[in-house]
Amino acid sequence: MVELNEILNLKFYKGEDLYSDGDVEDEILKICKSGQDIQELLRSTDRWPLLYHLSDVRENVLDWYGFDPEANLLEIGAGCGAISGLFCRKVKRVVAIDLSKRRSTINAVRNGGMGNLEILVGNFEDIEIEEKFDYVTLIGVLEYSGYYISKGADPYEAMLKKVKKFLKPGGRLIIAIENKFGLKYWGGAAEDHTGGFFDGIEDYRKVDGVRTFSRPEITQLLKSAGFSENTFYYPMPDYKLPDTVYSDEFLPKPGMLEHVTDVYDRERFVLFNESSAYDALIRDGQFPYFANSFLIISR
Repeated sequence: MVELNEILNLKFYKGEDLYSDGDVEDEILKICKSGQDIQELLRSTDRWPLLYHLSDVRENVLDWYGFDPEANLLEIGAGCGAISGLFCRKVKRVVAIDLSKRRSTINAVRNGGMGNLEILVGNFEDIEIEEKFDYVTLIGVLEYSGYYISKGADPYEAMLKKVKKFLKPGGRLIIAIENKFGLKYWGGAAEDHTGGFFDGIEDYRKVDGVRTFSRPEITQLLKSAGFSENTFYYPMPDYKLPDTVYSDEFLPKPGMLEHVTDVYDRERFVLFNESSAYDALIRDGQFPYFANSFLIISR
């Protein structure tokens, strides 16, 4: 039996969950406590919150990566623990941070039994940690820095500079984030965070607080924050539910991307044949610029 008070650290929690998907999180907690076969459950539902938080496909983004099994890892924005379990299996110690006590409780129920997970509840900006880490992860987190990081003119650079302080010498930052110029956005998918069409392509001119980046933009952002070595990977169809992860050493070839990018949480338009467009971009050497999302290993 998992003792939640041994896993959840509430020292920095201010009594209010600052980020939530609503009452569905209570349902997810109940499911996790029930011990039922989650993947079997997902085969009988098309509800996006359950798929997003509970599908083991989420782990594909980093299941292949060669983590040092003796390492420690800081997961910022762990949510309901969709990837925390993978980290617990891959490394010796995992410290997870999340704004939400409810989400952190779900994570503790799901993954606390592995014996190497500690969860700090609170805003990353307010949390004080003396420990240094071999890995720090920002999986779907950097884009929200404008909401939660207040120091400096550029909250995204400030976030990266703060993260760098928690890395050991030679430690690696791992980022997963959408590409604002991802082909799916040109082809009729709404921007993942705002729900508006073409918001990223128009450089978020009507949006505050959240943004993603093109490959040149995020490369420059990382370099400005002190990360000079940045290796890019390309989870497809995106980093949330990837079935393939490409790299600059192994890029897709024409004919490999024979699908329209699925959008599970809202309707989308299909403005052109994405497969044909990707084939043309691949032949022209432009796939890395128009891939739907990035996985970046930085140091």
